[in-house]
Amino acid sequence: MSATAPALVCIGEPMLEFNQQPDGGDGRRLYLEGYGGDTSNAAIAAARQGVPVAYLTALGRDPAGARFVDLWQREGIDISGVVHSEARPTAVYFVTHGAQGHEFLYYRRDSAASAFAPGDVNAGLVQGAAILHASGISHGISTTAADAVFHAMALARAAGARVSYDTNYRPRLWPAARAAAVIHAAIAQSDIALPGLDDAAALTGLTDPDAIADFYLRLGPEVVALKLGAQGVLLATPEARVRVPAFPCAPVDATGAGDTFAGSFLARLILGDAPLAAARYAAVAAALKCEGYGAVAPIPRAARVLAALAEWHG
Repeated sequence: MSATAPALVCIGEPMLEFNQQPDGGDGRRLYLEGYGGDTSNAAIAAARQGVPVAYLTALGRDPAGARFVDLWQREGIDISGVVHSEARPTAVYFVTHGAQGHEFLYYRRDSAASAFAPGDVNAGLVQGAAILHASGISHGISTTAADAVFHAMALARAAGARVSYDTNYRPRLWPAARAAAVIHAAIAQSDIALPGLDDAAALTGLTDPDAIADFYLRLGPEVVALKLGAQGVLLATPEARVRVPAFPCAPVDATGAGDTFAGSFLARLILGDAPLAAARYAAVAAALKCEGYGAVAPIPRAARVLAALAEWHG
């Protein structure tokens, strides 16, 4: 547990990860065990940049849940807002890699996190934070979880904390029309919006990055960082916008890159960076993450990011 009150509180669903590896030539499909879950990844990314973080979720009392407890404790993340279920499991997922990039196979039905309810939200953690971070997955896993996220957002806003939201739309969780209604209602209550380009196209019907940025700014956030994958990030505020190019890297696995961007971006805002400086830092962190397999293991720490940033002229 962090010795300092958490400045960033993340809410959502952690998932134990099994990430496909090269088969070694004998035809067997090998998987590397790791960790996933978008807002958990973001929490770890922020913690590795030196910001005190807490996580809100529910875990099963099972080996996967125990692994997450160990992980968060190693990372210094406050887990006093984590509840445990005897009846429901911790979710898992598999990542495979092919010509079209990485693909996911999820086993999350009736997970412990999907039963997380408004009454499970640790109000003290939320009210003491500088930023609360949630996502479309946090909302999409169940009605109960969606209610918990909206409750946490209301607590944060009433306490004067900022709210950050990553669209992270997953079609297998819910249809686009319902997802758009809920996600855009959440972004209308957020200060920082972190949509992905593909998500935004599915949710808004728009494809032009500037039009997408305009759409999300009109909902009310003061900062929109539109993630464009290999094309970098479009950072927009009501006053200005700028393209931040992608940091050059040798990618092997993009799993969790957007989450690394989100957590690193929020960490740098908390540490006092202006949005543009935070976005450039986060772009470097996200690229460096892609140079290793898994969502969490390759997330860089601050010293590595700062060293790479100092040499980058992007």
